[in-house]
Amino acid sequence: MSKPIVAIVGRQNVGKSTLLNRMAGKPIAIVADLPGTTRDRIFADVSWQEVGFTIVDTGGLELRPRSTMAQGVREQVEVAIAEADAIIFLVDVRDGVIPSDSEIADMLRQSSKPIVLVANKADNAKLETGAVEFYQLGLGEPLVISAYHGRGIAELLDKIIALLPAPPPIKAEPEVMKVAIVGRPNVGKSMLLNALVGGERAIVNDVPGTTRDAIDTLFDFDGQSVLLIDTAGIRRRGRLGTGVERYSVLRALRAIDRADIALLVLDATELVTAQDMHIAGYIQQAAKGIVLVVNKWDLVADGNIKEYHKYILRQIKFMSYASVLCISAKFGQGVDKVMPEARQVYQERLKRLPTAAVNSVVQQAVAAHSLPRSGTKQLKILYATQAEVNPPTFIFFVNDVGLIHFSYRRYLENKLRQSFGFAGTSIRLVFKTRGES
Repeated sequence: MSKPIVAIVGRQNVGKSTLLNRMAGKPIAIVADLPGTTRDRIFADVSWQEVGFTIVDTGGLELRPRSTMAQGVREQVEVAIAEADAIIFLVDVRDGVIPSDSEIADMLRQSSKPIVLVANKADNAKLETGAVEFYQLGLGEPLVISAYHGRGIAELLDKIIALLPAPPPIKAEPEVMKVAIVGRPNVGKSMLLNALVGGERAIVNDVPGTTRDAIDTLFDFDGQSVLLIDTAGIRRRGRLGTGVERYSVLRALRAIDRADIALLVLDATELVTAQDMHIAGYIQQAAKGIVLVVNKWDLVADGNIKEYHKYILRQIKFMSYASVLCISAKFGQGVDKVMPEARQVYQERLKRLPTAAVNSVVQQAVAAHSLPRSGTKQLKILYATQAEVNPPTFIFFVNDVGLIHFSYRRYLENKLRQSFGFAGTSIRLVFKTRGES
């Protein structure tokens, strides 16, 4: 299920990006010392009191835009408001109420969305007293914070999660493999969907960005129910267009969150771009399965598939477990391999291992490699078990989680993969100090 969305709205220079950074904590980008894994900073996933949501930063709002760019920002904000489950209206306590604040307040009231009025930049007690002026906006009591210094953030998060919709009750549903088709604009995602399901289920057009929202197609693949989710192309932040196109990024990332497997479509004529690695990084962070689908292979003269596979995995080296398929959706070349590969990855995600087998491999790994230490204290792995499937999740009980280095985490993951497979899917390793619940 997609996370609720909270949009930060306000005029320029009130501290929206600073607030997003503060709420998301460190770092906003994917936690990995690897190239190509940083996400655009227009949004971030936040978890507070075991409630997760996505926070969205918007541009400075001008209700009467005087330039094309300002008009684009307004459209972006309008789409963000329409998508949001709750809104943070951010104002600057040092400026007091100015006419544009009042106009934005009037616009937000028309949205019928829950609104939290937040007076930012109250860096000291004297500035806090100025917040009373914002009562005149008619949006209730202003919550006083300093995003830069972290004052009032916990209270703000408490207020937000109280406004978010309750998650729907979990219903028993037939098993459906959910597959998202993602990638940069104009790499052939909709054409691939049509080739997979054998019909014109989505508009195919050479204009980048034709698909503006996620399109779900349910079909039967050899007895397996499959939900295919076609998405709008994910663009670099600097190249995003006006409202609907810009926030199609958010919808695409929501589609990845909903999916079990992501088909990351690459363009065979453009090699691997930084944006391709960016999307792959998000898929990895979301712990989804992945198939790298290299489309437009018909345009590559004398292409050596094996060498191309090696090249792609060298570029996206943090996903060395991914499979690579070279296809031409336009001519149907290699398309028949895509769904069998996705189903194989799905089966890997559902694999459950006996605890004894997991501990045996972990103990062998511990014996073969010196354990991390800090001063006189050395890491001890007391026990390991697989807690969940889809994604495969392993819990390690240790003497001190502070002793876990990134390199040792990767070492243990590699040992689990060598012994048990998990080809094509991310796996999660969770470390807990003994005694934690």
